[in-house]
Amino acid sequence: MRALLSGYYGKGNGGDEALLATLLQMLPPDVTPVVLSGNPQATHQRYAVESHSRMSVTAVLKALASCDAFIWGGGSLMQDTTSSISPLYYGGLITLAQTMGLKTIAWSQGIGPLIRPQTRWFTKRCFQGCTQVSVRDRSSSNLLSAWKVPHILAPDPVFALAGKPVAELDDIPQPRIAVTLRSHPQLTPARLSTIITALRSLQTETQAFILILPFQKSADHSIAVAVQSQLPDVSRILSLADPQLLKGVFAGVEMAIGMRLHSLIMASAAGCRCFALSYDPKINSLMEELAIPGWDLANLPEDDQSNSISHLWIEHYQNGRGLSSEQIQSLVDSALLHRQVLEESLQSF
Repeated sequence: MRALLSGYYGKGNGGDEALLATLLQMLPPDVTPVVLSGNPQATHQRYAVESHSRMSVTAVLKALASCDAFIWGGGSLMQDTTSSISPLYYGGLITLAQTMGLKTIAWSQGIGPLIRPQTRWFTKRCFQGCTQVSVRDRSSSNLLSAWKVPHILAPDPVFALAGKPVAELDDIPQPRIAVTLRSHPQLTPARLSTIITALRSLQTETQAFILILPFQKSADHSIAVAVQSQLPDVSRILSLADPQLLKGVFAGVEMAIGMRLHSLIMASAAGCRCFALSYDPKINSLMEELAIPGWDLANLPEDDQSNSISHLWIEHYQNGRGLSSEQIQSLVDSALLHRQVLEESLQSF
């Protein structure tokens, strides 16, 4: 029994690698995973799985022909705000898998935004052809309901990913605040400068050590260096490729300030106080569902004379609360519904 796994894997993005690690963790033991990856060698070495280039037509066709099922996800694969090519690639793969007679499972999908009518039509058609569907947010569920596509709604499966202890934390002073920023048009140089100024005030007031976590080195590292250079001696960049280690970091921090969706998910699962800097509806959905305070980057002051950002952070650090152990366990239990989708879809082989 072989299943081909397709997502934004092997591209160095901590969130997508966490989704892959969780998917591998949730697969039934009698299923052999085959992963399409942007870096097949690294994926093979990290997860000990068969892996092929996601951009090689020959390799993809051979992999599809060798498999019984196609698992599509997770994450925001079908969206056309950052790329019009992305939905064509992922939608084309699942259409091909369906044409070849494979069982197709849309797993932990976050659908949209879908700006173009043709992308919306294509996305609807792809999901209507799936054997089973699970989604991770209410807006995706509402869209599928409107399309009359049966599905399961459950929290992001990374809530259920097992973390690992991080040895590097032993050498980093406590208390700690984790910061995850990413390159994005809304994070202008002026806004980044405002954030760094607010972080400096937060550090001075709390005496916390600032732990800067680049979730995708190619996109985040230069910003991490810019932040660290302005907070000498009280900050450190910690780059971790293993998603289980990345999740384990948050067990050792008091508060997390994040742009990356999965930084907020991992921090919430560790019981951290969280503060979001949102650039995407998927982050706003998580903020609403978990009552995470935050600020839309588009509305962030570029010259915060009143220090309103640092005041909010200091207040949240001193008086805010993370999720309770009961809330965390409930999210983990609910996230395991994504495993149920896999088991029900693959058990008939």
